[in-house]
Amino acid sequence: MQPFNYFIAGPCAAESEEQVYETARQLYEHSKGFPIPLSFFRAGVWKPRSSANSFCGVGEVAFPWLQRVEKDFHFPICVEIANTQHIEICQKYNIRHIWIGARTAVNPFIIQDLADAIRGGNFTVMVKNPVIPDLKLWIGNIERFEKAGAAQVLAVHRGFAEQKENVLRNAPLWEIPIELRIQRPDIPIICDPSHIAGNTTYIKQISQIAIDYGFNGLMIETHCSPTKALSDQQQQLTPDELQTLLSQLIFKQNNLPDNLLRKQRTLIRNIDAQISQLLSKRMELVEEIAKIKKERQMPLIQPEQWNQVVNNYQQYAHHDPCFDEFLQKYLSLLHQYSLLKQQEINHENNH
Repeated sequence: MQPFNYFIAGPCAAESEEQVYETARQLYEHSKGFPIPLSFFRAGVWKPRSSANSFCGVGEVAFPWLQRVEKDFHFPICVEIANTQHIEICQKYNIRHIWIGARTAVNPFIIQDLADAIRGGNFTVMVKNPVIPDLKLWIGNIERFEKAGAAQVLAVHRGFAEQKENVLRNAPLWEIPIELRIQRPDIPIICDPSHIAGNTTYIKQISQIAIDYGFNGLMIETHCSPTKALSDQQQQLTPDELQTLLSQLIFKQNNLPDNLLRKQRTLIRNIDAQISQLLSKRMELVEEIAKIKKERQMPLIQPEQWNQVVNNYQQYAHHDPCFDEFLQKYLSLLHQYSLLKQQEINHENNH
């Protein structure tokens, strides 16, 4: 497992030179108490807002402010970019750390243009997940920047827009970044709890979950005076609040000796092998049943029989809310596959 070694903080938006510098100054003073050094000072220069009447950033005028922060406090600067002109401006001011926002990430054409524009520019690129829950699209965006020769590519999990989410600003859908980790264990994953939460009340909880899952860092919005912020007031911490938050988080040790887990992992591998063999045998039986149903012209769906299958599983299940949810999803997938296989056999030689 890769260690927790990325920490990013700074305001949602660069609003004024005084605001940017004071936020950086306070972060610098508090950074002595951080668990790891500040990896990047983040600030939104261009803000892709939903409403044209919202504060959309000050643009290029913010770059001299950010250069002053980098010079005085030695914080590497990172900004969000959304078009090739933004990249040209970053190069003009020697800003080589950028992130791709969730709205930009939904369009492969734009991502390809950005990847082509950073080619040969020695950029660190942080790729936020698309605003829609699409893992394939997220991985594809990462791969485009890798192929363009980015100096480093990182993934940033900031949650997904879902209508049913009513507490957090964006649904975490943790299974998606976890699957990204499984498919691409070489890509560091940073969690952005500010955008998942939408409110400072939940930032600690979300940060701890990310750490528990083995994420490699956090990106937390920090403002010297959040109540005066021109955007996202509710989700920005003061540097002092940030230090308190970090002191309350429990960071995991990544150097746990393998021999402490060897027995349990061996047992799980043996159980997984048995499950795989039994599932294969089950699908063979499903095919035999499908052939009999076809010969006798029996309907594919037989609710009474499937209800008995469900009851058998529930009778021997280890009940807790997590497992009950898993079992429900597993049985749904099992039934869907069984019906698909039966449909496939039922339509053989019918044309």
